[in-house]
Amino acid sequence: MNSQQEGSGEYHIPVLLQEAVKALITKNDGIYVDLTFGGGGHSSAILGKLTGTGKLFAFDQDEEALRNKPNDERLILIKANFRFFENYLRYHQINAVDGVLADLGVSSHQFDTGSRGFSIRYDAPLDMRMDRMQPLNAQKVLNEYDEKQLADMLYYYGELRNARQLAAKIVQIRKQQPIVTTAELKHALKGMFKPQHEKDLMIQVFQAIRIEVNGELDALKEMLEQSARIIKPGGKLVVISYHSLEDRLVKNFLRAGNFKGEQLKDLYGNVLAPFRPEHAKAITASADEVKRNPRSRSARMRIGIRNDEINKI
Repeated sequence: MNSQQEGSGEYHIPVLLQEAVKALITKNDGIYVDLTFGGGGHSSAILGKLTGTGKLFAFDQDEEALRNKPNDERLILIKANFRFFENYLRYHQINAVDGVLADLGVSSHQFDTGSRGFSIRYDAPLDMRMDRMQPLNAQKVLNEYDEKQLADMLYYYGELRNARQLAAKIVQIRKQQPIVTTAELKHALKGMFKPQHEKDLMIQVFQAIRIEVNGELDALKEMLEQSARIIKPGGKLVVISYHSLEDRLVKNFLRAGNFKGEQLKDLYGNVLAPFRPEHAKAITASADEVKRNPRSRSARMRIGIRNDEINKI
């Protein structure tokens, strides 16, 4: 089905690797969580810093990522969506950790495996599931959602101004025959964008569908709230995001303890939030890293330091 050969390089090139691990580790014998194991790049770097009783819990919902597990008894790798990570930690009798790392989005491997349907580069079945055991996939979204649902998805998750027109076109085309491949989706929307912007806007269409299929923003919100309960005072939350929807949620939560960014203060002017940002602005990849790994160009890393209990909402 693929019109191009699938990528065969490294499973996933970790972004901001040294910066993320340096920010995360506050004590070398602590307990840490890598919520997005992927190719294991961040996890391996964390394990390299741990000493003594140090331990790492890692999560990934993609069964293909589990094959990258190193032979290290300090690592407990769990196949699960990170929106459930607090429950899994408590199952392992872990009630508090020293730091949590999340590298959001799609791995290099998922983008480069054309058959997964994540990339506009390949002609493949519309799938886009990170967990291929779940029932909802991109085909069902495109062929079963009503026009308003499609328009809302494209507007809110793809930030597409012509979302209504795009939704109407999808509904019109699918009446003739179901849209089941990435090539058919691109053909259905041909002419809906100015030629000079077509590639970038088509990527936004794919992003919107992927976020919907995987419930990514809801999962992110749940993860952030759980991090506030599970990270010890003084511990770190490190999140790397790749588009404005994710980054805005992380920024607002670290700044205000909620997703709207509305700060509440006590009588002394202290912000009532579980975290405080370590830096005022997001950390971005260096020019050298972007040259080595172009996908790091859009990365934004934010670091939160867990406040004392008195500031927890």
